[in-house]
Amino acid sequence: MAKKTILLIIVIVGLVLINKMSNNEDKKDIAGEVGVDPVSHASLILNWAGKAIYSDPVGGAELYQGKPAADLILLTDIHQDHFDPERLKALAKEEAVIVAPQAVMDELPEALAGKTSVMNNGGAKEYFGFKVEAIPMYNLPGGETLYHPKGRGNGYVLEKDGTRVYISGDSAGIPEMKNLKNIDIAFMAMNLPYTMGVEEAAEAVLAFAPKTVYPYHYRTPGGFSDVAKFKTLVNDKNPNIQVVLADWY
Repeated sequence: MAKKTILLIIVIVGLVLINKMSNNEDKKDIAGEVGVDPVSHASLILNWAGKAIYSDPVGGAELYQGKPAADLILLTDIHQDHFDPERLKALAKEEAVIVAPQAVMDELPEALAGKTSVMNNGGAKEYFGFKVEAIPMYNLPGGETLYHPKGRGNGYVLEKDGTRVYISGDSAGIPEMKNLKNIDIAFMAMNLPYTMGVEEAAEAVLAFAPKTVYPYHYRTPGGFSDVAKFKTLVNDKNPNIQVVLADWY
């Protein structure tokens, strides 16, 4: 009887270990599906399912040497650290699609407007097999200036085969952000006074609990936000969220 009990315990322990290994493999697979290429500040590239998805590409040509031509370009707002028509002309190959809110579309040169799809807050559409949803991004009332009024710019959620990536854009920790579900990778802007500070960003991340989060867009008028503190604030309360401190500057 004792031998049977020991054998049963061994079988149960083995099944638990196999399940944990399987879960770890699932996490690796999710992370491996999306290649993250930090360019600078708000500019990034997602290399995903054979497509190059750019978000807010700005800056000199040297930043993009050796990078793939863009298939899909997401533009969040009209400010110069997000919107660079000359860089767009250089990066967007013939069949590329640019997604932008109307405020950005209004400022695009004709050559780029023809390949731009307007998407405003709440809109959703599929491009190259990716579902793209426009999420509000805005400052909350109470500050001296609303640098980003509600409805002008977009954050984005991209989804393919169940994997979901969120790009915050220049936003406060708004309810629409905190209510997001099933986000695998999140990019969170944090540069007061224009967006969230690290405390507000950590509070928002803890609310919607992405599997992985990248602080980005964290240069401030006085230097840089303390992203190490952000990591500590998040992981002290939820160690299961992977905080990646990538090289954006």
